[in-house]
Amino acid sequence: MRLGDSRSGKLAGNLSAFGRALRRAGVPVDASRLMLAQRAAALVGVQRKADFAAALEAVLLSREADIAVFRELFDAFFRDPELANKLLSQMLPRAETRADPAKRRPRVREALQAPRPPGAPPAAAEQQVDFDAAMTASDVQRLKNADFNQLSASEYRLVERLARGVGLPLPTVASRRVRAGARGARVHWSRSLQAAARTGGEVARLMRLQRREQPLPLVVLVDVSGSMERYSRLLLAFLHAATRGVPGLAARRRVFAFGTELTDLSAAFREADTDAMLARASGAITDFAGGTRLGEALARLRGEHGRAFVGRRTLVLVISDGLDTGEPELLEAELAALRRRSRRILWLNPLLRFDGYAPLARGAAALHRHAHAMLAVHNVTRLQELAAALAALVKNER
Repeated sequence: MRLGDSRSGKLAGNLSAFGRALRRAGVPVDASRLMLAQRAAALVGVQRKADFAAALEAVLLSREADIAVFRELFDAFFRDPELANKLLSQMLPRAETRADPAKRRPRVREALQAPRPPGAPPAAAEQQVDFDAAMTASDVQRLKNADFNQLSASEYRLVERLARGVGLPLPTVASRRVRAGARGARVHWSRSLQAAARTGGEVARLMRLQRREQPLPLVVLVDVSGSMERYSRLLLAFLHAATRGVPGLAARRRVFAFGTELTDLSAAFREADTDAMLARASGAITDFAGGTRLGEALARLRGEHGRAFVGRRTLVLVISDGLDTGEPELLEAELAALRRRSRRILWLNPLLRFDGYAPLARGAAALHRHAHAMLAVHNVTRLQELAAALAALVKNER
């Protein structure tokens, strides 16, 4: 079946409109992919909707995490279930869908909204979540308690800004280094005599050798698999902003991303700006939105980055949903080795947003056995509670 002249037919225009809708939903689609989509449509024809959808999906998508959004948006964009010969003449860019619009993903609902012309006032819904539009306390509270995975694209950006403002005062421990202070078992004679010189040689007060306080060494492991896509970027931004500028932490903070590979993000975390860190981390991660093999990642961590662990004082944060696809025996052994080398292993699990959640998957069960605690990190409120939870865990072990 011929698809007609692309200069006068409707197919090219509707494919371009569909590509713009995908971009509004957060799916990376450029002009070269749209050109491939037109060629794919010409090859497979439009008689069968499933074939047409599969052809577009094959050339327009590059990430597994975008498949569900693509399929839902395709059904909403192309209304007629029997495309066949009607596709060329009746391809409507905005159409009713068989599914309930209220149940669509937030990214799909936002993508299907008509784009605003330049200079037009924002829509009412957009004003409700814009910080510059007199955002009310109830709106802020709603976003703080909203699950990261249920946010629209504009809400996600606002919540990311909220997360960057959350502090994370890490627990501190006494180091081997000392400084002059008011408390201590030993006298700091040099400082005491310097003070006496200012009072005519009379020792008015004895200075003490007091141990310095320093933050615990920190190792962060962030799952960047497809199921964690909506959480990993936001949590990376939160951790960078929360630990940036903490005295003595820069040299003791190591951050790694893991999926099917292990990627060292410590160099990216040395960036002063959070957006620059995210851009650099994005370029470094090659297995984003893939599978999860935590056991292999931990084996590489132990073999190639063993110096990241300072004695048994290191605090380890594992940010993952525990849906591991690797060998369970390897994961069990590596988690046991990690626990022996760490002070505390904290599992930050976004699946705790579900009432009655139980770690029944093999990877989740192994993490649950070896982690000292499991904490929720699926919204801003939980991030605010994280600092208190860290302090309480370290305090209870003393």
